[in-house]
This record gives sequence, structure tokens and C-alpha cells, in this order.
Amino acid sequence: MLLILLTVSQHVDARKLCKLNRRIDSLLSLRYWRANIDTNYIIRPKAKWTLLGRVNVSGTRINAEGKYNGEHFRTMMRADLKSTLSLGVSYLGLSLNVSLNPAKLLGKYHDYELNFKTYGKRFGFEVSYLDAHNFRGWVERVDVRKNYATTKDLFRLRTLDLNAYYVFSPLRFSYPAAFGHSYIQHRSAGSFLLAMSGQGQWGELTGGNAMTFKMTNVGIGGGYGYNFVPGRGWLFHISALPTIIVYSHSSIISNDTRIPLRYHFPRGIVTGRGAIVKQIGRNKCVGLSMVYHFTGIGHKESLSVHNQRWFAHLYMGVRL
Repeated sequence: MLLILLTVSQHVDARKLCKLNRRIDSLLSLRYWRANIDTNYIIRPKAKWTLLGRVNVSGTRINAEGKYNGEHFRTMMRADLKSTLSLGVSYLGLSLNVSLNPAKLLGKYHDYELNFKTYGKRFGFEVSYLDAHNFRGWVERVDVRKNYATTKDLFRLRTLDLNAYYVFSPLRFSYPAAFGHSYIQHRSAGSFLLAMSGQGQWGELTGGNAMTFKMTNVGIGGGYGYNFVPGRGWLFHISALPTIIVYSHSSIISNDTRIPLRYHFPRGIVTGRGAIVKQIGRNKCVGLSMVYHFTGIGHKESLSVHNQRWFAHLYMGVRL
């Protein structure tokens, strides 16, 4: 008797779960197909599922120049390239990605990086956190023509970046067509963009030229993006979003002396994006995309710092 009751209970639970799945699928489908777009320019892929395999590469570089105790100096620090393999799955525009770093598994890479991004047709953003130790570079005392090479692990950098955009013409221009794959750009179109950028950094250089710096910057601006469709199945995307820094609080501490980074107008944060996408047949696509961030603050007569970060993705996808 107990076995019969358990069997009936499991059957009822299975029916409820199946009904819930159908309800969720119906709501997601309604959201997916009711997108407010001009279908002469943008279309939705007919398949519900998309599988993507990616090769990802990223890099970071910092340049500084200024004067300390009347002495002119320059320095450059570059992190080792980070390479990962990732697999992503998307269902009706909702995506999940898992990345694997082969060098980290082998114990050759000890940095930590976390990326979260969403590309919507009207609004989107990227958040990236980096804790890097594997920098190499040099420090140059210009006046005495001496150059000091820095060894690995002498410089540590923690960076939090935020970049957001707002599209003024989402009916015809699609960021997801170039980066999110939940839309397909059918005809060429562009749009003006509103942008906001934020960056927080903490860095420490040990050894004979020990110093610590902290930076916080917030920028507001705008730019333009364009999706060029030269032929059936092709898409070339390019966009630039310069922002003017409206809030900055930064300083460097060297030998217990605090050196403020005074704001000099105009200083800003620039985000550039580019992509090439090729649709193959009805259910395949390949592409290459890149995002580049540049931040410049200060002045070389006192102290200026330039930050550069970039991300490149080579991928292949199948729609099911």
C-alpha cells in the first residue's frame, strides 16, 4: 500500500514539474518573440538553443610618468596574457558560460579574474575584477639615463572595472547581434550611445622602488556604434564610447610620502568594441570580438597614469 502511495505521489510531482516547465518555456518564448524591433533590420534566430565554444585572451598594461623629488621617471608594467577556454549555452536569450584556464590547472598561472557581462538591445554593461601578480616591466630614471627591470611578482594590481551603455536606436541597431547572439543584424544600422564608466584600482610595487597607489575614477559620456552588413550572413561591428572623468580620487605613496594625482581636464575613460560575425547556413556562426578599455589621469609634469585592458574572443556556435 505504501509503495502504491509513493508511486502516485511521484507521478503527481512529475506532472506538476512538467506543467511548471511548460509555463516557464511559454513565458520565455513570449518575452523572446515579442521583442520590440524593426524586423527589416534585426531578426531573432528561430532556434531556441545556442551552444558556443570560445577561446578567450586578455591582457593588462600600466604606464606611468612624472616627477618625484625633482627627478623625472617613467615606468611600464605588463601582465602575462591570460588564455581560457569556455563553453556557453543560451536558451531563448538567457545564457550561461563556464570557463577553464589550462595554465591555472597546471599551476603556471596564479592570478584571479572574474567577468560578468550582459548585452541588451537597449542597455548593457560589463563588470570585471582582476587580482594580478604576474607583472613584468621597467622603471626608468630619465635624468640619469638609468633603467631598472622589474622581476615577476614584484608588482600586484587589483582592478574593478564597470562599463555601461544605453542605445538610443534599439529598433534597428543591435549590440547583442555582435556580442550576445540572441539577435541577427539583417541590414546595416548605427546608433548614438550614452555611456558610464567606473574604475577602482589598488596597486603595490615592492623591492627597491617600493610604492603603493590607489585610484577611483567615474566617467560619463557618449559615443556611436555601427553594425555594417556588407552581404548575407556577415556583420562588422565597431563602437567607441569616450567618457569624461567627473570624479577622481587617486594618490601614490612612495617612501612614506603621499603624491596626489591632480586632475587635469580633459581626462577620461574610453571603451572601444569591435566584432566580426559570419552566419554559416541556417544554424552555425563563427566570430571574433574584442573589447578595449583605456584610462588616462594626471599630468606628466607631476604624475600621469595610463591603464589599458583588453579582451579578445574567438568562437564558434551552433543553434539547435
